[in-house]
Amino acid sequence: MNILFYRYNSICEPDVISVLRRLGHRVDEVTDEMSNKSLTPGQQVRIVRAALTGSVRYDLVFSINFFPVVSEVCNIVRIPYAGWIVDSPVMELYSHSIRNRYNRIFMFDMALYEEFHGENPDGIFYLPLASDTVRLDGVIGSVTDGERERFKAEVSFIGSLYTEKCPYNRFEGRNKYLKGYLDGLIEAQLKVYGYNFLEECLSDEQVEAFKSEVPFYVFPEKSEHNDRAAMAHLYLGNKVTEQERLRLLKAVSDNFRLDLYTGSDVSMLPNANHRGLAKTMTEMPVIFNLSKINLNFTSKPIRTGIPQRIWDIMGAGGFVLTNYQNELAEYFEIGREIEVFTDEKELLYKIDYYLSHEDLRKEIAENGYEKVKRQHSLERRLGQLLDMAMGNNGAAQ
Repeated sequence: MNILFYRYNSICEPDVISVLRRLGHRVDEVTDEMSNKSLTPGQQVRIVRAALTGSVRYDLVFSINFFPVVSEVCNIVRIPYAGWIVDSPVMELYSHSIRNRYNRIFMFDMALYEEFHGENPDGIFYLPLASDTVRLDGVIGSVTDGERERFKAEVSFIGSLYTEKCPYNRFEGRNKYLKGYLDGLIEAQLKVYGYNFLEECLSDEQVEAFKSEVPFYVFPEKSEHNDRAAMAHLYLGNKVTEQERLRLLKAVSDNFRLDLYTGSDVSMLPNANHRGLAKTMTEMPVIFNLSKINLNFTSKPIRTGIPQRIWDIMGAGGFVLTNYQNELAEYFEIGREIEVFTDEKELLYKIDYYLSHEDLRKEIAENGYEKVKRQHSLERRLGQLLDMAMGNNGAAQ
């Protein structure tokens, strides 16, 4: 199959492209947006259309996440467009382009799928993420003694603290009642795992009052202007994520040796061992493998699904201790292949427990790795994706 891959520099792109080629497909890349984030829609149209009307006849256009302009071009030239959603929120999903006939949009979060499936029942699918265990095996297998000494750790966390991704912090709260209500809503959501109630707790009046005080997300003209969803996920959801990470990482670093890899402001975590940034393709898998415990705190806008970080830790043979997500139990046996926590007390207890029960910790990590390698490899998942996009599952005719 000939596949045109539209890139914007997602960390998921290299593995997907590599595995597609490993599966025997030709993959050509459109890379303009990787270096120029200021491309206009008109420029995007011309770039994609030129690629699709050249000498190669493509069977499919592929991207990580969803690009309305790419969808529109594919709809015109009648080529299926596969967009694999790996983040949340992805505000482009509110575009009317989501309804195009030639879309094949794959969503890793069941709540996200249920929200949007009705917009295009024949073109929107549920598909969890996966891990390129072949690449990860190669990285882990080539670890040097120096790297082993450098990256070994008791407890590690890699990721943003969301302090730089939190537009809610621009909310000054001139409306004291609204500020008190929203702060209380954030505190309530911080105490609940497995159910995101932020959007349903907002009234139209509260949304309008909030919009009057902060620079608010502007939906494109041809889209569903769902301001409540934008407020819940972009503003409140990211604030919950920020507070959860800061508070729990502080508790962990106050009680255990925590290696922290982040580009965020770390001034609120003076007891953590600040390690700077980790290189995604070469260093992160080694850290996952050599850390006794890898922490995951799922971004709150991911309402039910399993984030890419969990798949990557398990695919590298690492032990995962993560917040509870509803879909985890559908794919893994908790306590045998992965471990979860539901509050700060349980998080600290399980860190202490698994640091002192090495054999059990290693057994869980091995079981998780074997499950991912056997059932959730990226080869297997992309095979499923292509079957749904091009096979007898509602593919464009």
